[in-house]
Amino acid sequence: MAIVDYGAGNLRSVISALRSIGCDAFVAESQRDVERARAMILPGVGAATDTMSNLRLRGLAEVVVRWIEADHPFLGICMGMQVLFSHSDEGEGQRCLDILPGRVVRLPDGPKVPHMGWNQVHYRRDLPLFHSIPDGSNFYFVHSYVVQPEDSSIVAAETSYGESFCSAIQRGSLFATQFHPEKSGALWLQLYRNFVDVSAA
Repeated sequence: MAIVDYGAGNLRSVISALRSIGCDAFVAESQRDVERARAMILPGVGAATDTMSNLRLRGLAEVVVRWIEADHPFLGICMGMQVLFSHSDEGEGQRCLDILPGRVVRLPDGPKVPHMGWNQVHYRRDLPLFHSIPDGSNFYFVHSYVVQPEDSSIVAAETSYGESFCSAIQRGSLFATQFHPEKSGALWLQLYRNFVDVSAA
């Protein structure tokens, strides 16, 4: 399992979670690193501008795009989900990887922003990623922006915070979550187990 290293702060916690379930997780810093992997995870915290800058500077943006275009198993987490889309409104605006048509927009005024803490995830459809995780389970969130896919069919789950927003997506072998599995107790282990199982299929 290749964990893309572009300087994200939660890299080590993701690797620790995967290794705790017996997954051979390793840091990937180049195309050569991912060649021995069966699956890829793009973790993420921070701002879209910094994330895209680091991905491009390290030559990893192209690596991620090629991987997903080949329909290899992929999991994006939080910022690792947001940068899959065309454009983020964060800061002065940021062109992202443009793998999925859509925008990343700020959460609406009303509830406290950033959205930080536990919240329920409600499934839009049955996915192997959610196997043995009950609908409505609480996962941990910390974010100020959310994705708005142009193609509603890729929305796999939603969460309510002031209004309903997309909290998980799936297209082919691509999965991504706005919440942080690595901070979500026993559920994160099950979600990672499910992703490992999907990757091995």
